[in-house]
Amino acid sequence: QVPLVESGGGLVQPGGSLRLSCAAVGGVFSIIAMGWYRQAPGKQRGLVARNTDTGTTTYADSVKGRFTITRDTVNRTVDLQMNSLRSSDTAVNDCDAALLGVDGSTRYDCWGEGTQVTVSS
Repeated sequence: QVPLVESGGGLVQPGGSLRLSCAAVGGVFSIIAMGWYRQAPGKQRGLVARNTDTGTTTYADSVKGRFTITRDTVNRTVDLQMNSLRSSDTAVNDCDAALLGVDGSTRYDCWGEGTQVTVSS
């Protein structure tokens, strides 16, 4: 398993911005797919944004136009820029990834511990 390190969560007022980052720790050859998911109290876990090695980017309808996911192929990280945050964005966000090991063939399916995003006054 390859640990994932998440950062960037916190408390922000409505209309503010946060930037989440997910990084693979240890030897990783490349990112096959990496995305952010979130779960708010009383709601089901759902996709926020995902990026794949084929160039496909997917966003939840609720975040389109506000969030942007980008990948750093050198550092093996994926960032999620969140703008115009709303109270409804309050949730635990976790990073999930499919990674290719340094041997060029071993696949790792990993996830982070989750980071809290709270949008409130």
